[in-house]
Amino acid sequence: MTDRPSTMLAIDPEAPGGPEVLVPAERPVPAPAAGEVLVRVAAAGVNRPDVLQRLGGYPPPPGAPSTLGLEFAGEVVALGDDVDAALLGQKVCALVAGGAYAEYAVAPAGQCLPVPDALSMVEAAALPETLYTVWTNLFERAFAVEGDTVLVHGGTSGIGTTAITLANLFGLEIIVTVGSDEKAAAALRLGADHAINYRTEDFVERVKEITGGKGCAAVLDMVGGDYVPRNLKCLAEDGRHVSIAVQGGATATIPIFDIMRRRLTLTGSTLRARDAGFKTLVTDEIARTVWPHAASGKLKPVIDRTFPLAQAADAHRRMEAGDHVGKIVLTMA
Repeated sequence: MTDRPSTMLAIDPEAPGGPEVLVPAERPVPAPAAGEVLVRVAAAGVNRPDVLQRLGGYPPPPGAPSTLGLEFAGEVVALGDDVDAALLGQKVCALVAGGAYAEYAVAPAGQCLPVPDALSMVEAAALPETLYTVWTNLFERAFAVEGDTVLVHGGTSGIGTTAITLANLFGLEIIVTVGSDEKAAAALRLGADHAINYRTEDFVERVKEITGGKGCAAVLDMVGGDYVPRNLKCLAEDGRHVSIAVQGGATATIPIFDIMRRRLTLTGSTLRARDAGFKTLVTDEIARTVWPHAASGKLKPVIDRTFPLAQAADAHRRMEAGDHVGKIVLTMA
């Protein structure tokens, strides 16, 4: 499209630091390579990895833009080679390895999902990162199926609220942990079957009570550290433990004989560094199995708060304060 500007505003800090480094800067509008689309961004989701990147602890993978942001929604305004011409002008949301905190961003066409009428642009922008993470880890790596009981830590985070939504759509009983009675009440309102305040209750004992001593089929863990051996005590025989972050520590001491005796599985993954081929496969699977629920209005993210792009620093401050319930989203308008 010929009316596209050559420069844009983007959040691309020169150096790591506190939230104050997140100021809009002028950057060239990126050009879509073969297999990519250029999108005029309407909204971008804010995620914990963005905070880690801002602090200098999570550099973008090779070839990814240094601009922050792993998900966005907007309108396709230009196409690279080998992209279906029908995508031009379409509203899409996408998972990307970087570049979403900007007025324009590129995405592999295979990682785009159409935005249905049932979703606003803010809602669409808040879905990809946590949806792909929960789907690939809880449903694919932990093999959660209808009737399973699962334990998810961080129940009111973006990951936690997405897990609650998917658990309700796919027939799982979900137990979440949270850091306050207010958050427990919020998690139950959102559809969690049980919410444990880890500051006042021992989640291992509570999971035993809830499951009648059997334990749960799977644990989705973003804490790591000393949570891991405690999580293993929550698992039923043949249970699966999936690690997706290490906010509480990158190493753990585990009881190997207990793992053998109860046939437990320990696995985990990171999503950002996976190649476009893998993410395209996941996109296709989500389009088939999950996205119809978005089109029908049953799959909606929990939105905590929106901030304009110029207030990205405040968005990060809110995330770091830990008071949010659901997703924080930046808007470009």
